[in-house]
Parts: sequence; structure tokens; C-alpha cells
Amino acid sequence: MYRKKKAVAMLLAGGQGSRLGVLTARRAKPAVTYGGKYRIIDFPLSNCAHSGIDTVGVLTQYRPLELNTYIGTGQAWDLDTNTGGAYVLPPFARGDSGEWYTGTANAIWQNAAFIDQFDPEYVLVLSGDHIYKMNYKWMIAAHEEKEAAATIAVIAVPISEASRFGIMNTDEDLRITEFEEKPEKPKNNLASMGVYVFTWQALKSYLKKDAEDKASSNDFGKNIIPAMLDAGERLFAYEYGGYWKDVGTIESLWEANMELLSSNPPFNLYDDPWRIFSRNLYDPPQYIDAGAKVTNSIVCEGCRVYGTVENSILSSGVVIGEDAYVKDSILMTDTAVGKGARVLKSILDEEVVVGEDAVVGADGLDLTQAYDPGGSKITVVGKGVVIKKGSSTPAGEEVKA
Repeated sequence: MYRKKKAVAMLLAGGQGSRLGVLTARRAKPAVTYGGKYRIIDFPLSNCAHSGIDTVGVLTQYRPLELNTYIGTGQAWDLDTNTGGAYVLPPFARGDSGEWYTGTANAIWQNAAFIDQFDPEYVLVLSGDHIYKMNYKWMIAAHEEKEAAATIAVIAVPISEASRFGIMNTDEDLRITEFEEKPEKPKNNLASMGVYVFTWQALKSYLKKDAEDKASSNDFGKNIIPAMLDAGERLFAYEYGGYWKDVGTIESLWEANMELLSSNPPFNLYDDPWRIFSRNLYDPPQYIDAGAKVTNSIVCEGCRVYGTVENSILSSGVVIGEDAYVKDSILMTDTAVGKGARVLKSILDEEVVVGEDAVVGADGLDLTQAYDPGGSKITVVGKGVVIKKGSSTPAGEEVKA
């Protein structure tokens, strides 16, 4: 029997992330790189560490190897304590065969025995694919004060975009009266962030009923939350006023990275009191050649730059050759751009090689006419792809391995 915990976090990290295309062809979405040296999953894990939640179950399913290896024992996030830890929880065999998680609620239900080991009062259910900082301790305190069965974090979004989200309709006390999943005509703009606090015994009973319903989608938004509302349970919204970004598309991932380069970035990665932890191997310092030019960019340890880099993010081990030009782009670990090559408004996955004099992200070799940084589409190149010397990859192209 493990030591009793006030709260246990369950981090949903098994999503395929199909809208990220080739970037998630070999990895789960939470393992995708962000900001040069981070993975998306670093943010909820760091939030847990800062919030005093030292027991986190990480539920994996799709392409889990890279994510499992990255999390390890949870040491990078100070979660490898004697009384807690980060536990990777893939689907497991029951009887003669295994059983995939059929939905977000089913993933938690299949791991009810794991949660019961800690006999928690509350369970925090988190998504592994959002960029934000939040003190979950405050949210749990609000949950206790309201004597709630469930508390759902919400953020105000432009009303014009509200139809893209699950919307919480509330009374003056923020008690949730109605939940609408992506409504055509939203009644307000309080969007669910995919962050929940549940009283464990209450949630457990609804998960059991949901598992017995063969017609259920086994989803929190579609099934569990509506069932709790229908039963008259006390559900409350918790308003969050900070930065929050769903990086589930190529466009949103690129935008979130580019925001880090603005003169007044909306999200601070250099906040010492709330540091974002990550698991990074040791790399030597960056090398910027005397003939190189780097402006308004993030260049991580281990990079070697001999050419020009503007408004871009380079992960560790990236090499930019002589006379190469990289602009408005994200280059992930160990990617190399050859001599005289051009990379424009692109995302290059790990270990990509761009041959000499090749052009990535422009419609032809006449760059003066082809490249429009505002209107040009984002070019994406998958892990390990080799772009041939002197070739041209059009704007908006997705290049698979």
C-alpha cells in the first residue's frame, strides 16, 4: 500500500495528434518539440511539480516509445521521490488479450486500481498537449471551497472562436449549468481547457456506470460531464487568466513557437519561480562562426551556425552551413542545412538533412518573387528526411520519410 495522497494527477498523453501530420508519424503528440529544448509534455509535468503534486500517472497509447523513454523515472521534473513519482501507464492485458483505451474516461477507468493505491481525495485529469503554466493547488482549493464533485478549468476565448471548443455555461457563482461541445451558436466564451479536478469517489462511480454502457464513447466531454450534470452534481468552472495554447495543428504549433520571438512574448520561458523542466542531454555551448549572422532567434546548446538565421528556433545539435539562410522556421534536434541552402517558414523534424543549394518553403528558386512571410503556407519535413541537393520544396508541402 502506497502512502495516502490528497491528490493524484492523471495525464492523458496517448493522443495520435493526426493534425500535426508527419510530426506525429513516429511519436505521440505530447513528445513533439517546442521552444527548442522542450517537449509539450514538459508543461503539465512541470505544473505538477510546482503545485506539490508528486504522483502522476502518464497514460500512453499511440507511438509511446519516444515518450516513455523521455519521461523515464520523472527525475527531470523532480517526481522521482520515495513517496511519489511519474508512472507511465500504457494499456495492459486483461485475461487473454490486451485492451486499448477507448476514450479519455476509459483510460482513467482502466487505471482505477492504480489510483486506489494512493486513496486520494481528488484526482486531477490533465491533457498532455497544451502550453501553459498553472498552479493546480489553487484549483484544488477552489474545488474544496465549493464542495464540488468536479471543477473544470476554463479560459475566455473570443466569441468568434468559441464554436471550436467545449463551452461551459454557468450561473453567477460559476456553477456549471450546461456543457456544449463545439456549439454552432455559443451562449458564452468560457472554453474548457481540458483540466479537471474530481472528487475521486464521485468520479469513480460515474466511470463505472460509463464503462457498463456499451453505447458510450467513454469520453469526459461527451459522457462523464453530461452525466454528472444530469444527476445534479455540483460542477463548477475555474477561471484561468494566463497564457494557454492548444498546439494541435501545424499552424498553432508554428505560431506558439514564433510568439516566443516577439519583443514582448505572451509566454515567459525564463520565469525562475515557475521554471519549466525538461530532460535534455548535455550539449556543448553553441558555436556562432565569425561570418555567421543570427538575429531574433533561439539557438540551443550544441548548435553550429555558419550562415544566416533570422526569426527562427534551432534545437540542440542543429548545423547551419556557410551561406545558408534560415528564416521564420523551426528546426528540431540534429537537423543540418547545407551550404547555400534556403529554409523559409518551415518546420523541420529531427535529423533532417537539407542538401546544398536546396530550397525548402518557397515556390521555386526565385525567392524575391516566391516568398511571402505573411501569406506563405508552412512547409513541414518529417524526421530523417533528406532533401536533395539543389532541389526545391514548395511552400505548404508535407514531406514524409
